Amino acid sequence: MCLSRYAKKCSGYASLPLRLALGSVFIYHGFGKLFPPGAIEGTGSFFASVGIPSFLAEPIGVLEFVGGLFLVAGLLTRYVALLLAADMAVAIALVTLPQGFAGSEFELTLLLAALSLVLLGSQKFSVDSDVLRKEF
Repeated sequence: MCLSRYAKKCSGYASLPLRLALGSVFIYHGFGKLFPPGAIEGTGSFFASVGIPSFLAEPIGVLEFVGGLFLVAGLLTRYVALLLAADMAVAIALVTLPQGFAGSEFELTLLLAALSLVLLGSQKFSVDSDVLRKEF
């Protein structure tokens, strides 16, 4: 059996594991910015310490949490992935890169995974394709 025959048959599902993994990571990190007592204030203080306006703590938390849920569901995948890629680009530029490239690999991986979803879209087994019958 040739692996390429199966790969072609399953290529419409290529974004599924990426959506599930990336979505789960963003759900976790967004939850941590929003829901524990004092999380929004703590995130806002951290943001202010690295030059990001503190009022962005809540919107970024919502983007990461709800955006992660959307990725898992495959809803508006390209748009959400583009917003999350921008989130990670800012995190790299303002938070991790000033400390040296060695601390940026996690955020860089998330950025590149999000950009991959911008290119791939949600594909099969997603709200976009199975319910809305559109590729966003």
